[in-house]
This record gives sequence, C-alpha cells and structure tokens, in this order.
Amino acid sequence: MTCSFSVKAIRCIFLGALGVCLLWEKVSAEDTAYRAAYYKGGEIHVNTLGSPEGEALTTGHWDFKPSWSKHGNMLVFFRRVKNHPEVGKWKTAICIINVDGTGFHRLTDGTHTDFNQTWTRDGSNTPIWNRKNPATGAYRVMAGKVGGSPGEERSLTGKHYHTWAYTCLKDGRILVGSTHPKHGRGYFLMKANASGAPHFEPIDCALAKKGILDRVSLSPSEEKVCFEYQEGFKRRVPGRTLYVADFDVKKRIVSNARPFANQEGKSIWYAYPRWTKDEKAIVYHAGGSLYLYTLENKKTVKISKEAGADYRYPHGEATPK
Repeated sequence: MTCSFSVKAIRCIFLGALGVCLLWEKVSAEDTAYRAAYYKGGEIHVNTLGSPEGEALTTGHWDFKPSWSKHGNMLVFFRRVKNHPEVGKWKTAICIINVDGTGFHRLTDGTHTDFNQTWTRDGSNTPIWNRKNPATGAYRVMAGKVGGSPGEERSLTGKHYHTWAYTCLKDGRILVGSTHPKHGRGYFLMKANASGAPHFEPIDCALAKKGILDRVSLSPSEEKVCFEYQEGFKRRVPGRTLYVADFDVKKRIVSNARPFANQEGKSIWYAYPRWTKDEKAIVYHAGGSLYLYTLENKKTVKISKEAGADYRYPHGEATPK
C-alpha cells in the first residue's frame, strides 16, 4: 500500500515491507495558503503568505512592485537606480526574473522614470509599464518583451497626453486612467494599435465622478475589480479606502462598489490590493504589514511575520494585476 497524498498533508510511518500508514496529521495552514511575490525592505521575496521568509530573490538593490506573469512563472519589477526625495524624479530600470531566481535581465537602461509594470493576459506575456515625460510630467504606456534589451521597448500611447496603465484583459485591452484629448479625464479600456493611435472606450463608474481610483486590479475572471479610492481629485496617498466592485467587461461598467479596508479613512498607507489566483481573497499592504481579506466571510488576517519589517506591494501567484 502506498500513500498518494501530498507530503506535508499526511505523514506516514511505514512498517517494513507492508508500508502501513500509522500516523496521520491534518493539513496545516501553510499547505493551503497562497503564494505571492512582494517587497520587503527593498528586496523581492517569493513566499507562501503567512510563512516566515526564506532567502530573498533579489538582494543588494532597491527593487519594487513585482508582478507575477499569468504563465511562465516570471516576475517583472522596477529597480531604483537613482534616488531622489521626490519619487516622480527617480530613475528606474524595468527588470524580469524567474521566480526561482534565474533569468534576470533588464528591459530598460535606467535613464527614465518607469513605474508600475505588469503583464498582458492575452497569452503573449508582454510586460508593460508607465514612462514619465520629464518635460510635461505626464506618463505614457510602454511595452517590452521577455528577453528584450534596453532600447527595444516601444510606446503604446502618445507623449502629448497622460495615460497610465493599471491592468490588462484577456482580449488584449488595457485598463487605463487617462486625460484623453477627445474624451477628457477618466478610466478606459484601451486597445493598442501598432500602426496608429490606440482606441479608448470609456468606463462608467460612479465613484470616479467624485474622486480618484488608483492601483486598479482586475480579477482573474474579469468580473470584479479592487482598487484604492480617495474622495476629491487632489492626490493624497495615506488615508485611502480599499474597495472591491463588480465589473461588466461588455458594458464597461464598475458597479456595486463596497469598502473592505480603512473605511474610516485613517491616515495610514492602505494600498496595492491584489487578487489571489482563485479570486477568493485580496492581499494588500497597510502600515508596513501584509493583510489578506477573504470575500466570502469578509474576514481580514495579518499575514506578514516579521515585526517592524517594511512589507509592501504583494502580488498573487500567476495573477497579473
């Protein structure tokens, strides 16, 4: 007789050639927890949420905001190569690394302000990010390729207006915030156009008429979104409330928005809500720690282990934001 269960789920003591299972143990919390990538003290970790950290994936640099590819177990992140008191004046390099620590390479040369990278979900595993125009302060959406080199990246939107990519759809469209020359300020599903201007389709969201949606993340089924929200249009980061809402891709409507973290508006940095692979929970950071909110029971648990450490930017396994 053999035990066909997972190694950690059941431990067996085998007696001689009979192989009789005598000792059974229940599945531990670690066996069923989620894997994710995140920042801790400037280093990228890949870990089972709720478990103590092992060795960091990247060391010796300041590496931020890993996003896990839908296929292929790769992370795209940015490395700060030139610091500045104003974050918008950092110089950064977009980088890729496999979750096992191999395959590191840069996609950009570190002379630009490149931020908030993620992956397409259309099967191409295309890394995309936002690049600042230093002359205007506006951002445009950039795209690269796995194995690419600095200088090979291409622009998906124009320099003359602001567009910021948040998350991608399986059909290739990108959910963006933009100050569009035709449609004005708002949120859109954008379809890139290799031979011309991209196509923008406005999204209807009642909250967006009263304030800012930020760090928007689309669920794996594309039926929900989670995001940071602040009332008013003068940007402030601490004190935001985290929301989850329904999303109708065909009608491009965000509805039934409900807060799940910091509804009181405490002046703490609640940020970066991101989905788990099974869409049952949302992981986020607040006050230097990581938390997991489960949608079904509406319970929140702290999942970072090291007291006093600076945890940020969690990102679920195989779940691009």
